[in-house]
This record gives sequence, C-alpha cells and structure tokens, in this order.
Amino acid sequence: MSALKLPNGPQTHPWVQMYQWLTNPLEYMEACAERYGDIFTLQLGQNVAPQVFISNPQAIQQIFTTDPKQLDSGEAAGVKSPLLGRQSLLALDGKPHQRQRKLLTPPLHGERMLAYGELIRDITEQVTSQWQVGETFTVLPSMQAISFQVILKAVFGLEDGPRYEKLSELLIAILNPKIPMLRTVLLLFPSMRQDLGAWSPWGKYLRLRQQINELIYAEIGERKEQPDSSRTDILSLMMAARDEAGEAMTDLELRDELMTLLVAGHETTATTLSWALYWIHHLPQVREKLLQELDELGEQPDANAIFRSPYLNAVCSETLRLYPVAILALNRLVKSPLQIGEYKFEPGTLLTPSIYLTHHREDLYPESKQFKPERFLERQFSPYQYLPFGGGNRRCIGMVFALFEMKLVLATVLSHWQMELADSKPVQPVRKGLLFSPAGGVQMVVKEKRLQNQPILQTSSNSA
Repeated sequence: MSALKLPNGPQTHPWVQMYQWLTNPLEYMEACAERYGDIFTLQLGQNVAPQVFISNPQAIQQIFTTDPKQLDSGEAAGVKSPLLGRQSLLALDGKPHQRQRKLLTPPLHGERMLAYGELIRDITEQVTSQWQVGETFTVLPSMQAISFQVILKAVFGLEDGPRYEKLSELLIAILNPKIPMLRTVLLLFPSMRQDLGAWSPWGKYLRLRQQINELIYAEIGERKEQPDSSRTDILSLMMAARDEAGEAMTDLELRDELMTLLVAGHETTATTLSWALYWIHHLPQVREKLLQELDELGEQPDANAIFRSPYLNAVCSETLRLYPVAILALNRLVKSPLQIGEYKFEPGTLLTPSIYLTHHREDLYPESKQFKPERFLERQFSPYQYLPFGGGNRRCIGMVFALFEMKLVLATVLSHWQMELADSKPVQPVRKGLLFSPAGGVQMVVKEKRLQNQPILQTSSNSA
C-alpha cells in the first residue's frame, strides 16, 4: 500500500516524529487525534513500517475480533524483547501462541489465584510496617517492593534465602536502570546494542541477563530433581501443565514466560497502585467512600469479598483508565487485505490500538481528565471502549491476578494507615522507560496507624 492511501498523519520527517514520540508521546498522540481524527498514521523512524494509531471503538472491535490468521501480533509485528526471549507469550503467534496461552491460563485464574490472598496481604503488611508516623515517604518504592516480592514468592515460588536474595538483586538492577531513557533507546534501536565490555550499557545488560538466567535454570532444575506436588506457586503449576499432546513446557519456555510475568507484572502494578493512592488521597470524598465500603466488610474480610467490592473496583478501573500503564495495545500486523471503516489495509501494515486515546474520548468519558470512579458504577463499558489490559487474543493473561493484587494491597494499606499527601501540587505523569509513572513517586505523610472502624478523619487541606 502506498503511504498516500494510509490514513492522514504528520508529514514531518520520520526522525522528528520518533523524537516527539519518545519525548512527549501523550501530548503528541492527543495533538494528532485532534488534527487527524481517531485513525491516523505515524512514521516512527526511517525504514520501518508506518503505524496506524486507532482510538475508534468500532475499529478496535474489528481488530480484536478478526481471525489471527489475518491479523496478529507477536515478533513479526515488532514485539521483540531481549529480556523476555523469543518463547515469550508476547513474541509468539499462531499455534505456538495458542498452546502457551492455554498452558498459562489456569494458574492465573479462579481458586488458584485466591490462594495467594494471604501471601499478598502479609507482604503488604511487612513492607508498610517500615513506615514511620510523621515522616514523609515516597509511595512508589514501597509499591515496587510489594509487587516484586509477590512475583518472587507467588510466581517464582522462592523462599527467603541466598537464591532469593541474589535473584532480587539482579532483577532490580536490570529492571530499574539508573538511566531509564538510555535503556529505552537501546531496546528500540537494535543497531545501538554494542557489547563493549562489562562497563558498557549493553555489555552490563547482557551480563546481568546471563546471571539471571543461570539462577532461573538452577531453580527449574532443582524442581525437576525434587518434584513436590503440594507446591502452589505459579512456576510449579506451569511445570505441571501439559498440552493436548501431553507435552510439558521446555526449560526455555518456562524461563521466558517467567520473565514475561515478572516484567509485565512488577513495575506496572506498582505504578498503578501509586496512582491509586495519589487519587484516593487527593480527593477526600473518594477516600471516605472507599473506607466506608472497606470497613463494612469487617475486621478480617475474605479476599474474595475485597475483590468484589464495587467502589474499590471502580477506583481501580478509573485509575487504569486515566493513566493506563500500557498506553498502546500490542501492534497487529495485517497479513491479508483488511477493510476497516473507509480504509483498506494491505499486508505489512501495522495497526496499533491506542489505549490512552480511547480512554480519553469525551464521548465515552466526559471530563476525561478528571478522576471520577462513579463512571464505572453508572454504566458498563465494552472491551473496545475500556481496554487497560489490551484485548482479543492478546489481552494480558495476568489481568485477573493483577486486579486481585491491586485491590488487596489497597484494602490492606487503607485499613491500616491514616495518610495524607505531602504536597498539594497536582502530580503529573512522567516517562520512565516504556511506562508512565507519577512524577516524584507520590510523596505522602503517615498521620497515624488506623484501627478497624476508626472514624474517618477529614483529610487536611493540603491534599484537596
């Protein structure tokens, strides 16, 4: 297809478009949508396929429901990660993708998921017990510590000990680089990945990855030598899973899926929790209504009761709507001619549903920049209007687990601590690698420990 037949978009040089995308993607997308509408084309760099950004719910529905044989994601659509590996669910397509998805789904849903409730609450209490009354602290590192421990203990099934400590140290080093933008550039531009020794950025990355791999394979090897059917961690369940041919996942597949669950579930969950705590304390009426709902559950509420709490669910949903952790769904590669609306896309075209732009459509979400949990109590949104975890055959497989963890952590924190924001200034999103975190990580002050059913204190004026 010639570029002329693609939807309209900026005519600036591809490298200029790439620069604007890297430095200010939210505003850049919004400016393009305002000028060109809810389907537009960007050329992000030279010698790469144009990307068609879509925030039209009807078009997104067609993308998510089209047969993957005609339109699919995976490595061919540009989903490549040197950390996750080529056997990651994100990189696979076709039958291999279907097989892995079937094997991975059961451990992350239903009764098995609920079994992690006590672990999540214990970890949350342990991390937050370090907070000091009267001291200002940053929320994001605490949420990172919680989500990280949940993954290492619930997903990897690691107990405290030398391997746990070493893997923690290595994973934190590789997941939280000192210069996030440099890591982003290295991941986006393969030609810049040069191993110039252990002190070069890419050389350091490769050596960290190798050490992580050695520890993961050692853990898998020990599990195989000493099988224990009583284990309920996700790695053990993955190792026990069999496909239709009776085959188990290989060590390489297990390693790549573990890294996928880690990367997809660590910083994302921590960032969303930080945003949620910001909005809950920025808007006193939200906090009061939420505490009232949680208090009505009693002193030791069942994890499932927390998970199903309507207003808590609305708060989490609105948090994920306003600043979705993933601002784009996975690219889809057109494999055979496809008609969407007035456009006919030829093979080789990349279609990119924009989660952020869809979530800020004024026809769906009036006053879209305002935090209003009631939106999700007043109406239901279709999977093509609200899509924080993507959609179709590429919807995040850990969605239910992530929501379960978020709700339990929030309920535990709010039930135990009376807090307020340290600053009244509005918090803005800032780019941190491929994600958008609240600037400053959300500064808060602990006022006191909260007893169950303690009267709700009015939040002071500095958080209004």
